[in-house]
Amino acid sequence: MRLRNQLQNVYKLDPLRNEEEVKIKIKDLNEHIVCYLCAGYFIDATTITECLHTFCKSCIVKYLQTSKYCPMCNIKIHETQPLLNLKLDRVMQDIVYKLVPGLQESEDKRIKEFYQSRGLERIIQPSGEDSVPDNTGLPYTSFDHSKAHFYRYDEQVSLCLERQRHNHWYFIML
Repeated sequence: MRLRNQLQNVYKLDPLRNEEEVKIKIKDLNEHIVCYLCAGYFIDATTITECLHTFCKSCIVKYLQTSKYCPMCNIKIHETQPLLNLKLDRVMQDIVYKLVPGLQESEDKRIKEFYQSRGLERIIQPSGEDSVPDNTGLPYTSFDHSKAHFYRYDEQVSLCLERQRHNHWYFIML
């Protein structure tokens, strides 16, 4: 709920309603878009379906090699196969990429350099229901973003921001 309140402040308000423009700093949103385990912005945001806490995919997969519990709320994820209760959160990842300037480009560059430094060819698989899972059991998520916008360059995340009460905000994902 607090993320909704903070995101509302980022966008211009409707001048027809005599509302003022409010801006906030990205650091005010960090608690919602930063991984609890690595303290970096979410990369391949992955959510635990039992409690809806989100982490970087690599961070939570590594953590669950030694634990069956959520690192934030300590709820048991799954007795024997905790990776089954993880879900890639593309909406959260899109929000992070939209809010943090240059993060997506820098991550794509880092991945490209990783493959080049090892003399490997980067294999891109389509995301979707028929995508092949990687060794964690989660669908392979590497995606060539340079080819993703071959027909459109507009943003793919839509947010509808509404004022609920004075100084209280919420947003609706469209």
